[in-house]
Amino acid sequence: MADVIVIAGKGGTGKTTLAALLTLELAKKDAGAVLAVDADPNSNLSDALGLQNAVTIADIVDEISKHPDTVPPHMGKEAFIEYRIHREMTESEGFDLLVMGRPEGPGCYCYINNVLRNCMAKLIADYRYVVIDNEAGLEHFSRKTTRVCSELIVVSDGTQVGVRSAGRIFELVEEMDIAAERRFLVMNKSAGVDQAAALKREFRLQGVFAFPLDVTVADFSAKGVPLSQLPQDSGARQGITKVGEQIWPKN
Repeated sequence: MADVIVIAGKGGTGKTTLAALLTLELAKKDAGAVLAVDADPNSNLSDALGLQNAVTIADIVDEISKHPDTVPPHMGKEAFIEYRIHREMTESEGFDLLVMGRPEGPGCYCYINNVLRNCMAKLIADYRYVVIDNEAGLEHFSRKTTRVCSELIVVSDGTQVGVRSAGRIFELVEEMDIAAERRFLVMNKSAGVDQAAALKREFRLQGVFAFPLDVTVADFSAKGVPLSQLPQDSGARQGITKVGEQIWPKN
């Protein structure tokens, strides 16, 4: 059974950075196959992981929609889309990457979201860890892109707005009856966790982690350097290692 880790939070708090570093940390542990999922239409996880030209679900759906004659007669459209996704999913050292992507032109993401959800349901059995970088905000929970997870990690910054946003995510998870076995809060770019104490009590969180600002991560982001090149002794990587040791102490 896969350990499904969902990363959520408002935009600009470092959600994708955390998802990328956690993916790299789990791949380094060599404790089983790792699947990273970019469930954000504004896809940035592949860049953070240093993977260029990742094929997205939206790319595949758009191509098949433009060229329906490519669907084999013996295979329905849905089955062919899933076959293409499995065949063209990005592979890297220690992990695979599945990217939702943004469909061409205006319109709803519902169909792409449903394809992603169905693919994940079938892929989960093939991996030990699945790290899902969700879209910023709350909509993915209301759409129930994520129905169940082993760990829900909500990322916030040290501001009151960030903490309130994190609280709303935990509230919505309870309202939508989304099964999260364990819940954690990461206070990014923050030197302390005092503001998170009330959330920990109210939502019965298993842990709160504080990450101070890592100037190297900020510099890499500004220059477009992938986090896979971040030194092992950097503050961010050391912080992720400590998070992993507390969440998965026996692995």
